[in-house]
Amino acid sequence: MINKKSNPDKNKQYYIGLMSGTSADGIDLALVSFDENKKLNHHASYYQAYCNDTADKITALYTPDNSPPQSSEIDRAFALDVELAQLFAKAITTFLSQEQLSSNDIIAIGSHGQTIRHRPLAKYPFTLQIGCCQTLATLTDIRVIGQFRRKDMALGGQGAPLVPAFHQTIFSETSLENGCDVFVVNIGGISNLTFLPANERMKVIGYDTGTGNALMDDWFQLHNPNSSSKYDKNGSWAASGTINDDLLKQLLSDDYFQLVPPKSTGREYFHLPWLERQLSKVSPVTNQDVQATLTAFTAITIVNAIKQHSSNRKNITKVYLCGGGVHNKSLKVQLNQQLQSSPKNYDLLLTNQKDIDSDQLEAIAFAWLAFAYDKKFLSSMPAVTGASKSCTLGNDFFP
Repeated sequence: MINKKSNPDKNKQYYIGLMSGTSADGIDLALVSFDENKKLNHHASYYQAYCNDTADKITALYTPDNSPPQSSEIDRAFALDVELAQLFAKAITTFLSQEQLSSNDIIAIGSHGQTIRHRPLAKYPFTLQIGCCQTLATLTDIRVIGQFRRKDMALGGQGAPLVPAFHQTIFSETSLENGCDVFVVNIGGISNLTFLPANERMKVIGYDTGTGNALMDDWFQLHNPNSSSKYDKNGSWAASGTINDDLLKQLLSDDYFQLVPPKSTGREYFHLPWLERQLSKVSPVTNQDVQATLTAFTAITIVNAIKQHSSNRKNITKVYLCGGGVHNKSLKVQLNQQLQSSPKNYDLLLTNQKDIDSDQLEAIAFAWLAFAYDKKFLSSMPAVTGASKSCTLGNDFFP
């Protein structure tokens, strides 16, 4: 359970959750505490946008650099590792000042870092999140808990998605008779879902459904270079176009959508060169129509996954949305239309209706993962990631 936001209490100690997602738009911070019953209280939030230069440095590292000298990619990655840690530390310092707190009031920072490469299906699977935890701990004088993905991968899992265990604690409505199927859908650069079945005897499922905002953002920026926004605000540009059925069919034919869970992906897979290859296989499509089709593509891949798993035929199935995609009106219209085309009853909601800001859920989740690390809770889900067993995720780094 989660309590509503409240003003920080100087007599309490807090965790800070820190998240920088695949959209590479900025830093999300959440201040939370836990009571004696492990109930989570969300007290305050903070967002710091990246400047264009930092965002460009991040996105440039999503795909391999084949131009010589190739060693420059390592130099850029690990210079950015420290640079991001410094930006994280500045954001935390500003946040603490805003809340009139000091480093002594914080038990730990749960930091996801910035994913720049995720290769769960490689011969030697790996994942790389930068934003140096040791630098962050030293600069803030606060213990940092990070590198949450690596132990799951060492146990044979994909290291993603990470937050279904957290979703289960907040959103699950299980019961042998009157339970409700619940989906939590995070639409960031990549979209992922967690399925929390009404029947408590069924397993929780979670995986990346495919692209989220990534391709829509990249296509918008490519064809609107002078826009003051780096994304299709409200989905207005997409709304000016028409869905192209041939292109939509081509996008949906990608092998990723035939894979069964566990599965995870990233912007190193769904990127502009991938889109250009798909466009080369169909008749020419206007730029606005491509954007409209990408919006439908994101919605359909999410809804196809939901319909595949929804099991409760009596009660309404609740679908909670979070992430930057919730601000895209065209996308939400597409999601609702696709859900309502099913004979099952779906209720499309925002996580705000559970008192969690839809933009802050992942930052809150990493504060919870830091708390779980300290309490030695099992915070991974092998049924989700494919790991050989459950474990407590993370490592700590001291000032």
